[in-house]
Amino acid sequence: MAAPAPLTGASADVAALAERFFAWLAGERRVSRHTLLAYRRDLSGFIAFLSEHLAGPVDVAGLRRLGPAELRAWLAARRRAGLAPASTQRALAAVRGFFRHAERQGWFANAAVAAQRGPKLPPGLPKPLAIAEAKRTVSGVDCVVAEPWIAARDGAVLALLYGAGLRIGEALGLKRGVAPLGTALTVAGKGNKQRLVPILPAVARAVADYLALCPYALTADGPLFVGARGGPLSPRIVQGRMAELRGALDLPAHATPHALRHSFATHLLSAGGDLRTIQELLGHASLSTTQRYTGLDAGRLLQVYDAAHPRAKR
Repeated sequence: MAAPAPLTGASADVAALAERFFAWLAGERRVSRHTLLAYRRDLSGFIAFLSEHLAGPVDVAGLRRLGPAELRAWLAARRRAGLAPASTQRALAAVRGFFRHAERQGWFANAAVAAQRGPKLPPGLPKPLAIAEAKRTVSGVDCVVAEPWIAARDGAVLALLYGAGLRIGEALGLKRGVAPLGTALTVAGKGNKQRLVPILPAVARAVADYLALCPYALTADGPLFVGARGGPLSPRIVQGRMAELRGALDLPAHATPHALRHSFATHLLSAGGDLRTIQELLGHASLSTTQRYTGLDAGRLLQVYDAAHPRAKR
């Protein structure tokens, strides 16, 4: 493989230190080739900007003297170039990594770089499963679990996440005394705030099936869901089960227990559910949190429009 190009605009001493930093990333940190190339690209872009901005090669003394004004100018230049905030955050992380390593090695230090804040990232959209994927997840536990009562238990937990929109902690925090489930369930959410959620017949049946097979005598004030030895069920067990289901059912990488809660909200909204009602069902303190799902649904509508409308491709 050809040797990488030297850093544009760097003096010989800075270029040498940068190569030692890259060698440390590859040898000590053992980062991937892709990550190493990203670090090189981001640091090279930073040095090239400084060289142009300061009208000369960037040496160690120049890096030591860098202040907030130069850093803000670099961030502003990236913004004018149309680079995404996430890309700039990654580039700033690479620059910070180089300066942090330089200080540890005693090459030079600069407190301004560590203190520089990156651009504010927009909140990410939730990543739900498709309806068919969510249904396969809830009903497919027995394909990865041989013990019938454990398969029924995990299926019941996943049914509560997708069928009632519960957080995993809320589902595992339920007491045995709430079952048999009726048509609604009072759930204690974040900050112990209580909310009422409807219970579908299929969800109630899944919990009843689990209790019928559970080999332990559960007390009314004890946990509804227990582990293989009878103690409270750990969230890690449910997360691990979802990882197994991702492989067995060919689910996307974002298929997690919390993705089932996202799917609950998104599928309700797609079917015409009222945003305020969905807010109450999810237990969101702020409507703005629930409104993330409207952006997600709008994106799906645009995809359908682009694929189906006769004028979309003109």
